[in-house]
Parts: sequence; structure tokens; C-alpha cells
Amino acid sequence: MNAASGAAVVVGVDGSPSSLRAARLAAAEAARRDRPLRVVHGFIWPLLRVPLGPAAGAPPGAGLREQAGQLVADAVAEAEQAAPGLRVTGEIIDGEAAAVLVGESPTAVLVVVGDRGLGGFGALVLGSVAVQVAAYADCPVLVARGAARPGGPVVVGVDGSALSRAAVEFAADAAATRGVALRAVHAYRHPASAGPGDMQPLVYDEDRLRGEEQRVLADSLAGVGDRWPQVPVEAVVAHRRPVAALTDASRDAQLLVVGGRGHGELTGLLLGSVSHAVLHRADCPVAVVRAPA
Repeated sequence: MNAASGAAVVVGVDGSPSSLRAARLAAAEAARRDRPLRVVHGFIWPLLRVPLGPAAGAPPGAGLREQAGQLVADAVAEAEQAAPGLRVTGEIIDGEAAAVLVGESPTAVLVVVGDRGLGGFGALVLGSVAVQVAAYADCPVLVARGAARPGGPVVVGVDGSALSRAAVEFAADAAATRGVALRAVHAYRHPASAGPGDMQPLVYDEDRLRGEEQRVLADSLAGVGDRWPQVPVEAVVAHRRPVAALTDASRDAQLLVVGGRGHGELTGLLLGSVSHAVLHRADCPVAVVRAPA
């Protein structure tokens, strides 16, 4: 996480209801972290060389840039209402949405986006914007979706990789700032459930396999109790597919945290089916955390 002094939480907005929800979520995150909030809009129209001002005879404020200014102002007002006293600024930045947000990320502590949008932020979950921002941002990315549950735990998906360790630390810190429990979920599949063509042993010890998976989770949580002693930790080893386990865990959670890449079922999280499935199905906001370079 970017911990530079003065680093802001950044939220991308486009005027959609989803982006206003993202602005409220981002305001809450900024207030928890005692950070300022930057509301930004990726203004793509100059790249397309279309007229930006109002057409002849149009009323004042009808131009594209004026409309962009209004949607930023609306999102700033939404954030200020959600977190009174928070320092909030807004800016229109010429460029494509993903590029703008990635460009903001080196000096941000967190980038927040909605799960659906208009214009430059359209098709966030299914399209290229989410993939590009989560894959290339230099800070964690938080997707606003699902239900708000202030008393719910923070859930983190664990696969034993170095990256999932970064996700665990992000999640533990999030749980500490919220004053809630941390639930770490490590899902694994039976060797016989692998796809055809995979070479798997015909005989294995289920108890031994589960013990190995429990050790993976324990190793990933090592030191969490020392650094965040105030956070109750629940360790869950699930003999099932990770998407199903994380989706179920999200139903009473206030935040789900996953790593950007990992081993096993979480491999290729950003580009493969797991990320799309989690972002589609999770019933709470989802944070994607990439390990520092």
C-alpha cells in the first residue's frame, strides 16, 4: 500500500448511480485512513476530437466539459455528505478512464471504482477497465458493489502465495480500522476434481491433505495476531471451489479482499474466470491487492 504522507484515496466517477455509490464508499475509506479524497473523471472526448462546448443556441452548461464538471461536483457533494469534514477535491482529467486511474495510482493510497458505469467507466466488471486498473495500478483497487454491512467481518481469500500475504495484511489492517473480525478463507479442491489429462495420484490421504491445507493457511496468517492483536481472526479451510467459498463468505461480510495473482485456483485472478466470477457474485465491496514491485 502506498503510505506516502498526504497520499489520497482516489475515486473514479462518471455520473452513474454506481459511481456515486463508489464516491460514498471512497469517502468512508478516506475518513478511516485520515486521508484526503480525490474525485476524478476520465474525460475521453478530447481524444475523439469532438466539440466540447455547447452547440449554437444551446443553453449554458450544455457542453460536454460543462456536463463533466457537473458530474464531478455532484460526486464531491455526495462524498462530503457521506463524510462531513473530509477534505474532498474534484478534477476532470483528459484521457481514457483506465489510463486516468492508473495514472493516479502511484500517488494514491487506494483507487475506488463502481461495478457498473457509463461512458469511460462502462462495463467495468466485464470489460477492459477493471482488468487494466486492477492489473496495473500501483495501489489496491476497491470495487464498490453489494450490500453495506458495517458490522460484518472483513474476508480475505488465501492461497499461500506471497501475494496472498499482501492481501492478508491489507485485510487485517482494514479489519482493525473498522473494529471487526478478520475471516481468512483458504479453499482447495480434491485431487480427483482436477480436469482431465492432469496427472493425479490414484490414492491419497484426505486427512493428510487437509492438514497440509491448514498449514498453508496458518503460515499465511503468521504474525497477524502480533501486529493486529485487537482483531479476532477466524481461519476457514474449505474443501470446495474458491469462487463458491468466497462468494458465500461475502454474504455476511463488509469487505472481500483478494490478491491480484496467486497459486492454484487464484492463479490469473485478474484475467481469468475467478476474478470475473467474484466481481459478479460477491455481495460486498471487493478489494484487489497486488504485491509491491
